[in-house]
Amino acid sequence: MLEYMKIVLQKVSFDTRLFEKELRKALRNLLPHEVTNLRDWCYASFGNAHAATLNKYFPSMSF
Repeated sequence: MLEYMKIVLQKVSFDTRLFEKELRKALRNLLPHEVTNLRDWCYASFGNAHAATLNKYFPSMSF
């Protein structure tokens, strides 16, 4: 499921609203250890473009 959510987030990364919606879905459906992996991947892949959204959903884990 983690790999699928990464693909989805890549495809919607052009639109902040869609990115946030899909990120919320991913956080609901992934296991805790997968969320940690997703967080690391999201900051590495989208840290510049979606920093505000990432900080909103990973508040204590901001990079």
